Amino acid sequence: MTAASLRSSTVAVYLAFSGSGFLFATWAARIPSVRSQLGLDARELGLLLLALPAGSIASLLVAGAFVARSGPRRAVAAAGLAGATGLGLAGLGAPGSVVVTAVGLALLGLATGVWDVAMNVEAAAVEQARGVAIMSRFHASLSAGTVVGAAVAAACAAVGVPVTAHLVAVGLLIGVAVPLSTRWYLRAETPEDRPAGSALRAWTEPRTLVLGLFVLTMGFSEGTGNDWLASAMIEGHRTSVAGGSLTFALFVAAMTVGRWFGPPLVDRFGPRPVIRVGAVVALAGLMATVFGPNPLTAVIGVVGWGLGTAMGFPLGISAAAEDPRRAAARVGVVSTIGYTAFLAGPPLLGFAADHVGILRSLSITAGLVAVGLLLATGLPERGVRGGSPPRRTAVHGR
Repeated sequence: MTAASLRSSTVAVYLAFSGSGFLFATWAARIPSVRSQLGLDARELGLLLLALPAGSIASLLVAGAFVARSGPRRAVAAAGLAGATGLGLAGLGAPGSVVVTAVGLALLGLATGVWDVAMNVEAAAVEQARGVAIMSRFHASLSAGTVVGAAVAAACAAVGVPVTAHLVAVGLLIGVAVPLSTRWYLRAETPEDRPAGSALRAWTEPRTLVLGLFVLTMGFSEGTGNDWLASAMIEGHRTSVAGGSLTFALFVAAMTVGRWFGPPLVDRFGPRPVIRVGAVVALAGLMATVFGPNPLTAVIGVVGWGLGTAMGFPLGISAAAEDPRRAAARVGVVSTIGYTAFLAGPPLLGFAADHVGILRSLSITAGLVAVGLLLATGLPERGVRGGSPPRRTAVHGR
């Protein structure tokens, strides 16, 4: 494999992650406009929005087997095309058809589950081929894609670009760019190279399940920060609405910085020590956020919370994909378990918030981070550079 071909593969994976974030943010940022055009009340909007996570969870249950059979290249290409089509359908339904919009969101959700597993499997292969722990940077590019997608959507809304035109245009862009970029992916194994039944056996492997639970704790920490932090600062620390939004922005920025600059630490010290230190920092940050005497202390705590949590999800996925022959099945299991945190987190904290307030309910997050600290034993002691040499991987011909 040449250095140039490996660089091309790396760029292609960055595009898969950033494209996924861009696609989702495009939809999320235009929800108010879609709601207005369809004339939905809060309950009806909530039911409509369930279509996307329902599709995502359904596809995650079979994504590992599908990616193992088809390979990441075909899976990402198919999911990218399906996701883009789903976004386009949601846009076409926005002027007056709830059914078309719901079908589009369900298709987008189905595509997202497969897309997440496949791009993580390919990212792990690139990471192993490079011999550098860069998985977290791929996840940072997803955050960057989300930010860019939201900014573009805000600009479109500000200048009056119709929702249909916006969503269809983005769907066309992603539907072309992402599938085409997969031609530079590393060569997938042939079906006969893969162990039979690995997708089902992965659900019985203790280490894989431990990694899934670990990723769940880290995903819960990340998800509750995204969903509840701004409201917690406003209600609990009496900040302004702008102050709450700024605190949330600092949390996202800390997560992104941690993921982009964390790989050298993983290469030097190994995943398990980095996560253990990170979990302690996150716990300290959460305690300062929840129990700090003033908003400034809470803001400092938020930065520690974001930095400490940042590497958890990507390192858990990377650990699940250590063995290329079982990567798809194991990443499918870990992703399915981990992503339930993003669905279960909001209602769980909402229930607790009714009794103790939003800010105090974040103590649940601290408890799960502590559990994650214990489950870090499932991570490897040494990083990619500290382990065995990566396998040689061929590149798709053109």
